[in-house]
Amino acid sequence: MINRQNFSIKAYLVVGPENTLGRDPLDIIRQAIEAGFSFIQVRSKEASARELIDLTCRTAQIIEDMGAEDRVALVVNDRLDVVLAARDRGAKVDGIHVGQSDIPVEVCRNHLGPDALVGLSADTQDLMTYVKTENVEDIDYFGAGPLRFTPTKPNCGYDREGTFHERSFGEIEELEKISQLPLVIGGGVKLADIPGLKKTGVAGFFVVSAVAGAEDPYQAAKDLVAAWEEN
Repeated sequence: MINRQNFSIKAYLVVGPENTLGRDPLDIIRQAIEAGFSFIQVRSKEASARELIDLTCRTAQIIEDMGAEDRVALVVNDRLDVVLAARDRGAKVDGIHVGQSDIPVEVCRNHLGPDALVGLSADTQDLMTYVKTENVEDIDYFGAGPLRFTPTKPNCGYDREGTFHERSFGEIEELEKISQLPLVIGGGVKLADIPGLKKTGVAGFFVVSAVAGAEDPYQAAKDLVAAWEEN
């Protein structure tokens, strides 16, 4: 069983039906797991609640059928209602991932229990402030970025004046040094970025298009995992 002490965010896929170029997201998820991905986040801003519940339940079933329940974590982005409904159907959903402006992490913890995974994401600069000032006892890991501009989250990375800022490896390394929790970095991450990211000391990388939008999702996922493990 995945719990707060034994999860891995080294290779983290964020995926929903709008990210897969019309292909079945379940096929993409299966290929990513076969290639060595350790964490799946179901995320969609377009799917209905029922569609998300179904996708979450079917993803949990794939993980179970592959015998990967002890090595692959499953969370849902934002939607506490989806996590609870999927669990009510008997699906093994390990937790939730939220942003700073979403449902509070303590509410997620109260509803999902002491062993659930709760991730929090924010722009790298915002997290630098957060980790210094906020109580993080209900959080298990941080997601930060963007490393590059990414069309899957086009509003991410802009300051109050509307200027986009990529995050340097130096900034990420600084955040890693002050963070009390493991960090997973994403936002436009490509294969060529993996060696530099690994050197910052973060716990892993997350991708959407680099796998879900790849011509060969399995090979793309395998190359990313290999690059991480070789560096």
